[in-house]
Amino acid sequence: MKLYRGNRHRLLVSTSLAAALLVGITGAQAQTGTTTNPSDVTSQVGAPQAGQTDQTGAPAQVPQERTEESQQPDVVVTGFRASLNSALNAKRNETAAIDSIVAEDIGKFPDSNLAESMQRIPGVALSRGDGGEGRNISVRGLGSQFTRVRINGMEGVSQVSGSDIRGGVATGRSFDFVTFPTEIFSSLAVRKTLSADVEEGSLGATVDLRAPKPFDQKGSDFVLTGTARGIYNDIRKKVDPRLSALVSKKFGDTFGILGSIAYSKRHIEEYAYSAVDVVPTTVYGQAQPAGTANAGVIFPFCTPIGYTFNGSPATSPVPGYTQPNGVSIGSDAANCSTGNPRTGTVDAYNYIMSRTGVNGRPGGGVYLPRLPRPVKSSQEQDRLAGTLTLQWKPTDQTDISLDGLYSRFKVNRLDTYFDARSFGRAISNNGQPLTSVREIEVDDNGSLVHGLFDGVDLRSEMQDERFTSTFKQANFNVDHRFSDSFRVFGLAGINQSLLDVNRLQVAIDSNDTRDFSIDFRDNPDIPKIGYGIDTTNAALFQYGPPLPNGDQRGQLSNFIRRNRITSKTFELNGDWEAAPGFNIQVGGQYRTNRYTARERQLGTTTPLALPAGVSIADFAFVTRGVKSNLDGQLQDFVSIDPNKFREAVGLDDYAYCSLECARGTYGGVYEKYKSGYLMFKFNTEDVLPIGIRGDAGVRYVHTNLDTYGPITVASPAGSLYSSRFEISKVNRSYDDWLPALNVAVDITPELIGRVAAARVMSRPSYGQLIPAGSANLVIQTASFSNPFLDPIRANTFDASLEWYFAPGSLLSVAYFYKNIETYIQTTSQQVAFQDIGLPLSLLSGTQLRPTDLFTVQRSNNTPGGPLRGFELNVQLPFRFLPGALRNFGALANFTRVRSNINYVISSSLSRTAPLVGLSPETASGTLYYEDKKFSIRSTINYRSGFLTAVPSGSVDADSTANASSIFVDASASYNLNEHAKLIAEVSNITNETNRLTVDTKRQDPLYTAYFGRTYALAVNFQF
Repeated sequence: MKLYRGNRHRLLVSTSLAAALLVGITGAQAQTGTTTNPSDVTSQVGAPQAGQTDQTGAPAQVPQERTEESQQPDVVVTGFRASLNSALNAKRNETAAIDSIVAEDIGKFPDSNLAESMQRIPGVALSRGDGGEGRNISVRGLGSQFTRVRINGMEGVSQVSGSDIRGGVATGRSFDFVTFPTEIFSSLAVRKTLSADVEEGSLGATVDLRAPKPFDQKGSDFVLTGTARGIYNDIRKKVDPRLSALVSKKFGDTFGILGSIAYSKRHIEEYAYSAVDVVPTTVYGQAQPAGTANAGVIFPFCTPIGYTFNGSPATSPVPGYTQPNGVSIGSDAANCSTGNPRTGTVDAYNYIMSRTGVNGRPGGGVYLPRLPRPVKSSQEQDRLAGTLTLQWKPTDQTDISLDGLYSRFKVNRLDTYFDARSFGRAISNNGQPLTSVREIEVDDNGSLVHGLFDGVDLRSEMQDERFTSTFKQANFNVDHRFSDSFRVFGLAGINQSLLDVNRLQVAIDSNDTRDFSIDFRDNPDIPKIGYGIDTTNAALFQYGPPLPNGDQRGQLSNFIRRNRITSKTFELNGDWEAAPGFNIQVGGQYRTNRYTARERQLGTTTPLALPAGVSIADFAFVTRGVKSNLDGQLQDFVSIDPNKFREAVGLDDYAYCSLECARGTYGGVYEKYKSGYLMFKFNTEDVLPIGIRGDAGVRYVHTNLDTYGPITVASPAGSLYSSRFEISKVNRSYDDWLPALNVAVDITPELIGRVAAARVMSRPSYGQLIPAGSANLVIQTASFSNPFLDPIRANTFDASLEWYFAPGSLLSVAYFYKNIETYIQTTSQQVAFQDIGLPLSLLSGTQLRPTDLFTVQRSNNTPGGPLRGFELNVQLPFRFLPGALRNFGALANFTRVRSNINYVISSSLSRTAPLVGLSPETASGTLYYEDKKFSIRSTINYRSGFLTAVPSGSVDADSTANASSIFVDASASYNLNEHAKLIAEVSNITNETNRLTVDTKRQDPLYTAYFGRTYALAVNFQF
């Protein structure tokens, strides 16, 4: 992956400053503060207690310290160090490979974002969303679609919508952690190896999120805690609130109630350069028709006056060329089109043709950004969540609870762009062949360095999206021990994830502009762009239906969508101690998942003429801050105000349609899972000189699918619309046997060896299973799903060695291997529209022809490949140092992963490349200091570059990739007294950016975004 120069010097400076700050503050503490001896500390905060169960319903083991030091009197501590100790105790006593993060105190999670917390866990890499906030995780190289998340023991799916660069509207099984605040959870656990009692669906890991319960706390019968934060971002420059509270009350020893609530409001601004894609000049060039000079030769741009090729006059486009509607575009010997003269230079054109590869010439063309543009994204986020738990423990043998959880994540996002569209258009929509090239310079790979053009169409585009993601869950849990040797436990629950999206896109155009320049010489990631016009002047732009000669005058689209996922789970388990150290556990589960997607779109995708007396100036404003936030390379520009536009054109009166006009989405998936397992658990600690703990079992699951979706067909004669949807239905089922083994060997009291093996599977996303096919006529693409996709299946093996060489300390190494037998790819190929299988009537009213090529994408099962890697992990409190230095500590981990996936490019071509979303290296390090009064820590996270799209084999690139990144965060707190604490936090200290590139060799910049540093000040109280 490309090594970007960006912020590396700032990183070194900031890290040094953080270290100096730590030393300086602790030096002051050494003079005045008292400390707790770390060697005497054993924290039980958040650790499992006798009689409690873990997230799977299995009995939790009480942590047993195995060192002589554990015989010293325990000192109960709170804070970050206690959180680490509790998580370490839980890890040590598990038989499977599980890493945990637990609350520092009730209502106080260590980090402000769940996904960001998990970066401290080995093998976990974070993907950031809007504003740089943690959104998804990948575990051991496997992306979020392969990671299952359970909330209070039930599988959950969290849906969001985002810009197309960040996945668009969710249709998968991924979990977006941004929708949930940390304050409503007390712990999370990342299960990297599976046992037979854990339901299927994960290829990478199963993450368990757990909300607190009244009897988790062994202290006071009444707890009240709350936190108030003020959050400030140095780009937005606005203070936002974040509030949370928790109250817990126990009534004697048998009944308790706990409620929590969290609310935050956040304003985000993000600035970016986007190319959308990078394509060679041969893609949108004009092929000369048969019977003309140089027939078949591709002329990518408008040829200069008098230009000759192979000794013959060359004109591109051909004079007299007409649009499919029969109207001429106005090209002749002196003009590319009406009012657009041929101004290109022969030298520039000769240079391009020397690289185009026509008539046996070498080279692959000149690679240009398809839609070079600045982007400003403004967001208002409103997040509200809460939990309510009733817990009843009539005896020590019975635990019954009713858990409820609610979350609402509401986002209003306005994205504004300023595009140069000619480079991404063919002659059929008056694009690249109507552009004159006056100057051009490329590098050795053919990537654009500098260019000057005339006849460039400019577009100001607005995308106004408003979405609300709502999650509700209620589950009933029962755990009863009939005797010392027999126990029954289970749950019944329901949850629902609802995503409502309303997206409006409007554009205005300024066509055939002159003196457009794009220049990467000063900044390889963000070009300097000159437009040749006043980009803030609304009078230079047009809005309305296309002209007869094909000139576009804006764009209009709007859709309203609702995705709903409803899950129900019924589970019953029994555990029988057949002999000392040997248990038999059996269980069964019945689950259903119902996914539905409904979308309506505007009945017309053609802009209508503005009402009388209305001009663009009536609904325009200027997008500002672009130049100052993008290194002075790009300019502020005129944009559309969505609210003023709706009012000016009367958008509320426009008609919407779905099935009847073959627009939008109408489909669903209904899954039924019936599963059962048999598992043996063993522990030889009381039988053999060496302790061997583990579980071995097998899980059987039967999956039944009912899917339905839309297929476009021609409408009957006389219908209002030329095409419509018919609903296609598919029913199928399949079975899986999934054995699993986990063994932990206590080699010495401090040294544990682990081995695990399992067969695992991960189901396709919901969107891939809906039987549907559609085409996008604007960007000339088509896509088809596949309801007959099989799950991705793999055989896994894990081995690790853990050394608990001192209290609160760990040094470990782990090796993992996954043989991915099957994979799911979206393969693509260039196909003429007439051969796609959709009705030609879809082209009515457009400038497209049946012979125009479309990029057609289809989902298919393909061969997989191996994945292997290792993890290193260290946790070390500096108890060996003198004085206040004993209160320091450090965490560090490093993961290296390699994979080889056999990507199918076409029926005759394949390519081996790393798994999409896999970073070959990830690392995290935390340095902390904590005493009775003061705590401070700084964390650095590194993620190497990774592929974001399967290599398609198209002419433009072999892949797209996310560049490597380094993020540095810090937080500090000070205890005013036993009831109040001050907290300070800063995220993205080095002002790291998010960068995407195209093509493994060229590494052309695709997307570079700045979202700034975020600061927070908070006060926490507890009674």
